[in-house]
Amino acid sequence: MVFVRFFDWLSGLLGFRKNITLGVYGEINVGKTTLANKISLDWAGEEVGIVSKIPHETRTIQKKEKVVIPLNGRRKIVLNLLDMPGLATKVDYKQFMKYGIKRKAAKKRAKEATRGVIEAIKWLDNVDTVLAVMDATKDPLTQVNLTLLGNLEAKGIPVIIVANKIDKKRAKPKRIKSAFPEYPVIPISALKGKNIDRLYKAIGKHAK
Repeated sequence: MVFVRFFDWLSGLLGFRKNITLGVYGEINVGKTTLANKISLDWAGEEVGIVSKIPHETRTIQKKEKVVIPLNGRRKIVLNLLDMPGLATKVDYKQFMKYGIKRKAAKKRAKEATRGVIEAIKWLDNVDTVLAVMDATKDPLTQVNLTLLGNLEAKGIPVIIVANKIDKKRAKPKRIKSAFPEYPVIPISALKGKNIDRLYKAIGKHAK
C-alpha cells in the first residue's frame, strides 16, 4: 500500500500518464457517438464516427486511440476511446424501412447491427471503465440499461452514468440519479457541450 501511494505521488510529480480503455455503451440513439465525437474533438481534434437519426448507424466498434486528457497538476489520462454499437434486445429490419431503406438493405443492416451488439458485449472483457449513456428524456429503467449495469457490476468494471440530452425540455436527469443512486451520474448535453467539463473530471476521478 505504501509503495502504491508513493508511485501515485511520483506519477503525479513527473507527469506520468494513466492509460485507460474507455467504452461508450448504451441503447440506440442515446447520443453515444455524439459524446465520443465531442471527447475526441476536444482532445484529439477529430471525430470518431458518423451521427444519424437512423437506429444502429454505428454497427461496428469505432476507436480513437491516445486521446489525452489533462488532470490536476501535470498528470494526464490517456484514453483508448471505444464508441460501441447501440445495445438492443432485438433488431428488426422493418424499423430501418421506416427511414426509406429498401428491404434487402434493411435486412443486411439488421444482421450487421445484431453482430455489433454481440461484439460490444464481448468487448466488456477488454474495457477498463464504461460510460453508460442514457437519454435523460426517457425512462432509464429499461431491460438494456439494467442488463448492462448488472454485467458491469458482475465484472467489477467502474461505470459512470451519463445522463445525456439535458438540452431537451423533457429532460429529467434527476430521474436517472434516483433510479441508480449507487453510481456517479453526470448530466450533460453532448450535442451542446453542456457540463462536459464535469464529465472529464468524473473520468479522471472514477476511471481505473
